[in-house]
Amino acid sequence: MKKTMTFAAALLAASVLSGMASAKTLVYCSEASPANFDPGTTTGGNDFDASSRTVYSRLVEFKHGGTEVEPGLADKWEISDDGLVYTFHLHPGVKFQTTDYFKPTRDLNADDVVFSFDRQFNKENPWNGDKYLPNLTWDYYTGMDMPKYVAKWEKVDDLTVKLTLTEPNAPMLANLGMDFASIVSKEYADQLQKDGKMADFSTKPIGTGPFQFVDYQLDSVIRYAANPDYFKGKEKIDDLVFAITPDATARIQKVLAGECDIAPYPNPADIATIKANKDVTLMDQAGLNIGYMSYNTTIPPLDKPEVRHALNQAIDREALIKSLFQDAGATPAENLIPPTMWSWDKDVKTDTYNPDAAKKVLADAGLKEIQLWASDRVRPYNPNFQRAAELIQADWAKVGVKAEIVNYEWTKYRSEGKKKDRPGAFQIGWTGDNGDPDNFFATLFACSAIGVSNYSSWCDKDFEDLIQKAKKTSDQAERTKLYEQAQVIFAKEAPAFLLAHSQVYAVVRNNVSGFKMDPLGIHRFDGVDKAE
Repeated sequence: MKKTMTFAAALLAASVLSGMASAKTLVYCSEASPANFDPGTTTGGNDFDASSRTVYSRLVEFKHGGTEVEPGLADKWEISDDGLVYTFHLHPGVKFQTTDYFKPTRDLNADDVVFSFDRQFNKENPWNGDKYLPNLTWDYYTGMDMPKYVAKWEKVDDLTVKLTLTEPNAPMLANLGMDFASIVSKEYADQLQKDGKMADFSTKPIGTGPFQFVDYQLDSVIRYAANPDYFKGKEKIDDLVFAITPDATARIQKVLAGECDIAPYPNPADIATIKANKDVTLMDQAGLNIGYMSYNTTIPPLDKPEVRHALNQAIDREALIKSLFQDAGATPAENLIPPTMWSWDKDVKTDTYNPDAAKKVLADAGLKEIQLWASDRVRPYNPNFQRAAELIQADWAKVGVKAEIVNYEWTKYRSEGKKKDRPGAFQIGWTGDNGDPDNFFATLFACSAIGVSNYSSWCDKDFEDLIQKAKKTSDQAERTKLYEQAQVIFAKEAPAFLLAHSQVYAVVRNNVSGFKMDPLGIHRFDGVDKAE
C-alpha cells in the first residue's frame, strides 16, 4: 500500500529527521522550472530567481525594490572622464560557498571577475562553447551588444578590475547589475574542467550570494541553505525552498493553505478570493513590462509592414485584454516601453481595431494561413498564452486568415521561438532588467539580438542608428529625443503586435516580513524573515 503526504508535510518531516525542526524555512511557490543554474546562459525570470538572485552576486546591485545602482562585490568604482574606463575595487574577504561538491581554497578576486565575462565572448575560452553546454548562445551578453562595446576586462591586482570600452555606453553600469553579470568562481570552473565535469557548473552552482544550493528534484523542488559566510551577513531564513508549481491557481491554493509562504503571478480570476483572505497580503505594483507578439519579418508576406499592420488591426485588443487580465489591471500598450519609463512618447499610437480594412489588405497579400505560437506558462505580461492565441485565432478567422496554434513547454518554447527561420507570430513579453529604455529597444529589437531575443528577426537601419546613438551619450534629454524617434519608426514598421503593460502581483503570508515587490520582476529573498 502506497502512502502519500503533502509537500508541506514532507518538508516538515525532513526537517524533523535532520534535527532542524527549529530552523526557519521559507517556501516560495515558483512558477516554472529553471533551464539551469548558470545565469549567464539563461534568460527567464524564473531562471534568475533560482540562480542569480539566490546563489550569486554582482559587482553592482540594484537597491532592493528599485532601479538605483549600489555597491555589490565592488565597494566603489571610478569612471574616466571620456567614459571609456571603469575601475572597480572589490570588497576584501568575500568567500565562495562551501558545499559537499566544492570547497574553495581562496577568496573572490579579480580573476573570478575577468573569467565571468571572458567566458561569455571569448571563443578561445573553453567555457564559451559546446565543451560546456550544447548550443550555447550567451543570449544576454550577445543580445545587448556587449561584444561590440567591451574592449577588454583586466586584472589590475587581486582586488582591482578594469573594464575598457570601445566607445561610451550610458547604460553600462546598470547593465553590470543584471543577472547575466553574476560573478562565478574561476577556481570551481578550473576544477570541473580538470575533472571532465564541466556540465556540473550549470547544475551545481557556486557563488557568493545569500543562499547556497543544496539540491534540485527536477520539476518539483529546489532547496537552498543560508550562506553562513555571506559577506553581507547570514540571512535570517535558514532554509529556502522553491516549490515548483506551474499552475497559478494551485500556487495560490498552497499559499492560502500555508504550504507556501510566497507565490507570484496569481490568476486574475483569483484576485477577489485572495483579497478576502485575512491570512495573506496581496502585494501589487505597476510592472516595468510589455506583452507583445513578434512577427517574423523575414518571411513573406510578413516582410511587408502593411501586412503586419493589418494583422494587428484584425485583433480586438480591448476584448483581448479584458479577457486575459479581467480586473487585475493592465494598460494597453501604445509603445514598446511602459508609460512609467522615461522617454515614453505619449504622441505615438499603435494600430486600432479595424477588421474591414485589415481583411482587404490581407486578401490582397494572399495571406491565408499563419502559425500562432503559445506557451504553457503564466507570465506577468500575459497570464494565459493559450487563451490569447484562441482569441486572436478567432479574430484572424473573421478576416480570412486561418491560424494554427503551436504549443511548447516554456523552455523549449523560447529556444524554438528565437530561431531566425521560425515562422509566423510568436507571443512573448519582457520585464525590464535595469530601468533603462535601452534594455527594451536594444535587447528586444536590435539587429545584434536576432537569433537571441529579437523574435521578429527585424533589423531596421534607421531604428538601429537611433538606439545605438542613444547609448553613447549620458545626456538623458538627448537620449529621450533619440528614443522618441525610435518609437515613431517602431510604430510605422510594426514588427510586433503590442498587447499591454500589466500590473504585477505577489501573494505573501502575513507572518512573512521584508519581502518587497520589485519593478525589475526580481524575486529576492535576502532580507526576508518569517515569524514562526
